[in-house]
Amino acid sequence: MFAARSSLRPAAMGAVACAVRSISSTKATAARVAVVGASGGIGQPLSMLLKLDPSIKELNLYDIVHTPGVAADLSHIPFPAKVTGYKGADSIHAALEGCDVIVVPAGVPRKPGMTRDDLFNINAGIVKTIAEASAKVAPKACYLIISNPVNSTVPIFAEVLKKAGTYNPKKLFGVTTLDVIRANTFVAENQGTDVLKTNVTVVGGHAGTTILPLLSQVKGASFTPDALAALTHRIQFGGDEVVKAKDGAGSATLSMAYAGYLFTAKLLQALKGEKDVVACAFVENTLTAAPFFAAPVTLGKEGVEKVHALGSLSAMEQEALDKALPDLLAQAKKGVEFVQNAK
Repeated sequence: MFAARSSLRPAAMGAVACAVRSISSTKATAARVAVVGASGGIGQPLSMLLKLDPSIKELNLYDIVHTPGVAADLSHIPFPAKVTGYKGADSIHAALEGCDVIVVPAGVPRKPGMTRDDLFNINAGIVKTIAEASAKVAPKACYLIISNPVNSTVPIFAEVLKKAGTYNPKKLFGVTTLDVIRANTFVAENQGTDVLKTNVTVVGGHAGTTILPLLSQVKGASFTPDALAALTHRIQFGGDEVVKAKDGAGSATLSMAYAGYLFTAKLLQALKGEKDVVACAFVENTLTAAPFFAAPVTLGKEGVEKVHALGSLSAMEQEALDKALPDLLAQAKKGVEFVQNAK
């Protein structure tokens, strides 16, 4: 199954700050956006937030079940986007054809006791199917991957596009914005500062210890060694906190929907020509030995315009990065091999 996983204007972002907070500019464009997995716990609130974005002209919702109802519900909200629901495997091509941006929260959510490896066994095939359909009918779209485990699903998507001859590394993104908004929230709580003015750069991957918040670069912040260790761990494993609190009823759906919307809104701003749009994302780059690595990215009309350097890291952060790289490499390899070995 695919179901899984705001003033109205994005705040301006500093040089390489990764915080993204708002809904989109009111300047109208004609973007066509699809949400794949639109009936799920992430997909429904994400679709609602996208409906509120006046830069979207058409919003296509795809899932195995329930999407016509979700689309009918959202269509009553008085914003410009025309919402259409597509249901069932036979309609995925129609849902994706000609889209500018395809957002993918499809897959099963994490449950108590599940690891991201467990998720891989279920979600890998789903993501592969979506990538194949995208390559066929929307080869020039920007693809925003939310489906976990992102450290492997993004390489899966890339490998499928490569096989189809349509891969453009500037247009494939793993959405790691949830790590950023958690970091902003937790750091502001710890420091007693305004969360709306807190910008934490989070790099690496999107799973456990591969998530690396650069707390040494937070302007004006001061952390004790214990606070530094506790904050880093909480940012890395915030998802476990939500899974446990929901007591088997789901994972981080609402915060992920918000994060997914925020990144989509930033990308839409850049696609229509706005300058200096920066957000963290898991993209192909050469910053490290890992083929994909989350870093601050300047977005432009063609997707990735520039991947920014990580800047000065503390000794603790450098050690964490060194430890994370083997995992990032192994998880990317796992995704690539899944596609290569698929029948």
